[in-house]
Amino acid sequence: MDTRCAGPLAVAIGVILAGCSSLPPAISAPTPPPALRPPAALAAAAPERLPALAIDAMRQRDYPGSDLVIERTLPAGSNYRQYVASYQSDGLKIFALLTVPNGAKPATGWPVIIFNHGYIPPTVYRTTERYVAYVDAFARNGYIVFKPDYRGFGSSQGTPVSAYYAPDDTVDVLNAVTTMQRYANADPNRIGMWGHSMGGNITLRALVIDPRIKVAVIWAGVTATYYDMLYNWHPPAADRPPPSFAGGARQKYLAKYGTPDQNKAFWDSISPMAYLADITAPIQIHHGTADVEVPLQFSQTLASDLKAAGKPVELYTYAGSDHNISQGFSQAMARSIAFFDRSLKH
Repeated sequence: MDTRCAGPLAVAIGVILAGCSSLPPAISAPTPPPALRPPAALAAAAPERLPALAIDAMRQRDYPGSDLVIERTLPAGSNYRQYVASYQSDGLKIFALLTVPNGAKPATGWPVIIFNHGYIPPTVYRTTERYVAYVDAFARNGYIVFKPDYRGFGSSQGTPVSAYYAPDDTVDVLNAVTTMQRYANADPNRIGMWGHSMGGNITLRALVIDPRIKVAVIWAGVTATYYDMLYNWHPPAADRPPPSFAGGARQKYLAKYGTPDQNKAFWDSISPMAYLADITAPIQIHHGTADVEVPLQFSQTLASDLKAAGKPVELYTYAGSDHNISQGFSQAMARSIAFFDRSLKH
């Protein structure tokens, strides 16, 4: 689930475009508009009745972020400076890769892409490794790229847990949004998000919680209902996180709340797929037809559901391409940059 690059032309399908609305940014904690706030009675009961992963519970908490700390200066790239940086999330020190374009900073600051990486074993993960070609391409095209490690990954403090059964990784990402809004070189009103695989799931969850994210691109995302994640997702054994990573959360949830068939309301309450109508950002989706790690159907269903909800979405598939879209990388990256440009550089 890491990265490769280069590839030929690929097949594009399902391009749907529509208008999108925008909401004012929040500098400290996001304040959802009325449509995104749960009823007052539910909000009051959230700490007692809702699990921390519930979308409505996550909408009620704060994401204050922190000032950014430069931990180490890395060798410069072709047209950018790069650093290992850190910020605070839930009192934990989270490391991240910060890439800043060279040249004259725009009057309002550089647009930002929060970059949500896919699953890599936490003890193997390193801040400066993997996704090099992706970060390079975005930075060379005039974007600050901020790639959080997530808690417990690499040198970040905390315990790594499954993004599908705990809110932690999404909390770290939303605190990263606020941290970037506080960063002097960044434009606080022009923040987009990119996610791959597990990072695609985190991206979708972030979108239904926080309207500060103006645009998103998802590559081969684990964007599915919990029913499909539980019963229709069978990645190769070599690519599955070890059981210890989830801490038995899947079985605990099933034991406590029943299956999605038995308790649809609960599983919907923790699934961003049930909240697509609240998304305010346009989304572009990419997926390889030969992906054996995440089913192409996940992306197709997400695109179809977004279209049904009247949301702006584009879906591109790449014939014969793998989970990393290696065989269509150049075209997928060009489309991703153009999509960010339309929303963040107008």
